[in-house]
Amino acid sequence: MQKIILIVGLVIIVVAGAFFSWNYIKSKQVISAINNFNECAAAGFPVAESFPRQCRTPDGRAFIEDIGNILEKQNLIRVTNPQPNQLIQNPLILKGETRGYWFFEASFPVKLLDGNGKEIGRGIAQALSEWMTENFVPFEATIQFQTPTTSKGKLILEKDNPSGLPENEDQLWVPIRFK
Repeated sequence: MQKIILIVGLVIIVVAGAFFSWNYIKSKQVISAINNFNECAAAGFPVAESFPRQCRTPDGRAFIEDIGNILEKQNLIRVTNPQPNQLIQNPLILKGETRGYWFFEASFPVKLLDGNGKEIGRGIAQALSEWMTENFVPFEATIQFQTPTTSKGKLILEKDNPSGLPENEDQLWVPIRFK
């Protein structure tokens, strides 16, 4: 009787060991296949609620969410809608604020690109108050766009540059997702 219990116990230990080894190898394959923030978050690994958000895999790799160049431009232009990686629908209502010198004649151009870089919509952001200032001025734009074939894209807000001089060019870009 004791031999049977011993044999059954050994079989259980061997099966459990094989199961855990197989799961360990499988999890290592899943972890090594992760190459960006979205894959890390989709795999269920912890996401830090920082800005930008960060996801860390068990093997110590960290992935940062793509938020465009919002942090670099935050002292020049700020977008309140849409937020980075927000799901948008047609028409897109764009809102934010920018320094007065981003405008020319109270407006600046905005374009929407699909994930392949193809322009699918264009609009003009209008100042909502006095724009001839160095202070922040609220703006708004409505952009109609063609339904893209990609699930992601980019919203680009261009500093108006009537001179055409390269040194006067600037832009803010925000990654977005399409419904």
